[in-house]
Amino acid sequence: MQRLSIDSYVLDALMPDLVRHDHRPSAFLVYLYLWRRTAGATRTTAASYQMICDGTGLSKRSAQEAIALLHRRRFIDVARKHATATPVFALRCHWRER
Repeated sequence: MQRLSIDSYVLDALMPDLVRHDHRPSAFLVYLYLWRRTAGATRTTAASYQMICDGTGLSKRSAQEAIALLHRRRFIDVARKHATATPVFALRCHWRER
């Protein structure tokens, strides 16, 4: 079993912001899933919506809405080679830039 380290900002500020303020706990689950896949935001990861659904237990629509919110709020970057390609995600950790 591997250990996963999570920045305190993710739990202290991001979780209440997404869950309480935006009323989107699904966005927080997706963020944690991507955090794990990117090894704590140190690399990018390609993940289909089906992979995100399987990893979080969310429906496809909930995963899509969560990704859209995280991208709009600039918590993640999403890149695709073309419209139907598997998205590549990168987490933006603005609190580390301070």
